Amino acid sequence: MTDTEKFLHTARQVITDEANALNVLAESLDDRFAQAVQMILEAKGRIIISGIGKSGHIGHKIAATLASTGTPAYFVHPAEASHGDLGMLSQGDVVLAISNSGEAPELANLLAFTRRFGIPLIGLSSKMDSTLMKQADVHLQIPSLGEACGFGMVPSISTTLTLAMGDALAIALMKHRDFRPENFRDFHPGGKLGAQLSKVRDLMHADEALPLVAGDAPMADVLIEISQKGFGVAGVVAADGALAGIITDGDLRRHMQGLLDKTAAEVMTASPATIAPDAMAEEAVAVMNKRKITCLFVTDAASQQRPQGLLHIHDCLRAGLG
Repeated sequence: MTDTEKFLHTARQVITDEANALNVLAESLDDRFAQAVQMILEAKGRIIISGIGKSGHIGHKIAATLASTGTPAYFVHPAEASHGDLGMLSQGDVVLAISNSGEAPELANLLAFTRRFGIPLIGLSSKMDSTLMKQADVHLQIPSLGEACGFGMVPSISTTLTLAMGDALAIALMKHRDFRPENFRDFHPGGKLGAQLSKVRDLMHADEALPLVAGDAPMADVLIEISQKGFGVAGVVAADGALAGIITDGDLRRHMQGLLDKTAAEVMTASPATIAPDAMAEEAVAVMNKRKITCLFVTDAASQQRPQGLLHIHDCLRAGLG
């Protein structure tokens, strides 16, 4: 067997072992998981995650996932907790303490603090007879299946199971709270994810920026409005303020003969494509691509189809969409 074959064999074995362990974890879940979720839902404060070593690294990720999906949470290092950070805990909080062995000495002061002040404690460990689990109010047990290294020394299977348990908690809480993509974006405004979750109202131009004219406006005034606002279009509004049509460069070309003798209503394309302000920006991009247009007026039924904004394809491209 070549070195390449050995490397691939080992990698596949590690991944297979961890996948099998995840199946065991899924089958082992019981009412204790539901109790942990209910305890967190009833908390009036925050969820404090703590752990040392690899458990601490996993704890950081669990705290971040909870916080980004609607469950206020943060990580407290157990060593720092013993030197003042216990003051970050208060009545109404819930503590999730993580230790594969359940015997991490660094957690001792944190556990004692939760017992002294009646702060609910969820223990996450593979050992039910450990100090952590004996102190905990609710027990989340991960199966004790060794580690992928073969001699139980390198945290791998245990950390994978702990991470999966944290993800299961976060997503169970998220679904119970009906946490939606628009809520998710509030916690992820930056980067590609933020762009994908942007709403039309987040990117549109509004108020004085809108190029709008009345239906009886002479085309000379329409051309000035198009030029001044810089979008290459103008929206035509009816007497009641609703969007009646749109004038684009294509409309101008089609009516070039005697253009300045016409009104906006005579040149416009009636019933143009529009988008709602609460629609996802990616939906607007899809509409523009399908219709081969570069902008959409933003209207909705609540405003009786009055123009609320204008979204240009360039706004979407700058936000990372398209």
